Amino acid sequence: MLKLYNTMSKKVENFIPRDGKDVKIFTCGPSIYQRAHIGNYRTFLYEDLLVRYLRYKDYSVVRAMNLTDIEDKAISEAKRKKTNVKALTDDVLAVFREGLDGFGFIMPEYLIPATESIEKSVDIIQELVKREIAYEYEGDYFFDPLKISDFGKLFKLDMGNWPKTRRRFKKDTYNGNRWNLGDFILWHNHQHDPDHPFWDTAIGRGRPSWNIQDPAIVTMSLGDYVDINCGGIDNIYRHHDYNIAIMEAYTGKTYANYYMHGEHLVVEGKSMSKSRGNIIYPEDIAKTRSDWKSLRFFLTYTHYRKKLNYTAEAFAGAGQKLNGFRDCLAAIKSGASGSPDAEVLIERIPAAFGEQLDNDLSLGKGFDAVFEIISKLRNLSETAPLSAEQLKKLNNYLMKIDNVLNVIYDHQ
Repeated sequence: MLKLYNTMSKKVENFIPRDGKDVKIFTCGPSIYQRAHIGNYRTFLYEDLLVRYLRYKDYSVVRAMNLTDIEDKAISEAKRKKTNVKALTDDVLAVFREGLDGFGFIMPEYLIPATESIEKSVDIIQELVKREIAYEYEGDYFFDPLKISDFGKLFKLDMGNWPKTRRRFKKDTYNGNRWNLGDFILWHNHQHDPDHPFWDTAIGRGRPSWNIQDPAIVTMSLGDYVDINCGGIDNIYRHHDYNIAIMEAYTGKTYANYYMHGEHLVVEGKSMSKSRGNIIYPEDIAKTRSDWKSLRFFLTYTHYRKKLNYTAEAFAGAGQKLNGFRDCLAAIKSGASGSPDAEVLIERIPAAFGEQLDNDLSLGKGFDAVFEIISKLRNLSETAPLSAEQLKKLNNYLMKIDNVLNVIYDHQ
């Protein structure tokens, strides 16, 4: 049975969807005011792995992903580059799509820009105002966390530290603050900021905040709840608890039963930053299709909940391991009649792979388990070549497994 680590419970749990074999997933997409780096793609790739493995296990999966194309940072970056927000985000989105294609990413059924969720964002805000959970202040709209009895339950926030006097936080994000102890913004009033992008709506001229965008996109595409909500580890602070509070206050239902969060990627032991000059983009590494697969392998081989350190040596080592697997597979010899020992080894492959992937998507261990069997088959074939039927069965199993890994064969 598939087991996943649930950030909410802090435990590895059996995965049981709400609706039989139908699974709904929401994955936090990129803020497209700047290019995605390899750390961002590492998060998207563990989510891609999750979808692929669920389908390998015959689940029917529907996924939605947001594209944050309007927020404080996008507005600031557009001003810095002396362009408009849409031109900026359109250019970044085009590069992002090229990266997804390079990695062989399965595109979500719903890939929705925040600017297409305006109407739904307004609907949610109006309903929360009716329930006295949100309120208007000087044209802006805020969410009052004190109206939610279990606010901060994902992070396990101690509400005893909440200030006694009302405080309002008007920015989409606050760098350096783990928590904003106060009311958070849902709608930015731009009545007096005509240079900012805005929409005329029933609650005034303005734009949706970052934290209302995901709930709007989820309800537009997947309904009132999902089975799994995914993102990077940074989302545990502020963002996902805000999303949970909005969704559950609006729908009256439990939003998600499972929360998954991927760890950071660092470069030579240090976090990526412009000031360090160590930001690495995938297109700078992956110049050919085979390099895209090597990079995908490197980014997914280490367990998604473990910090990954990128070095040139580590990346080269991952490529050598992947090529070693391919070379070993190519060296397996076939003949007129197969060995019973080969048959036993071949039949072990699905179980060896599934045992590790069922354990919270332990892809690296699953790959190694299959590699060990392939190595034994190569050695065995030196004296007892595989039959044509055995070789066909072997390749059929590996093709199915590579629908999850997407690194062994060329599926294009």
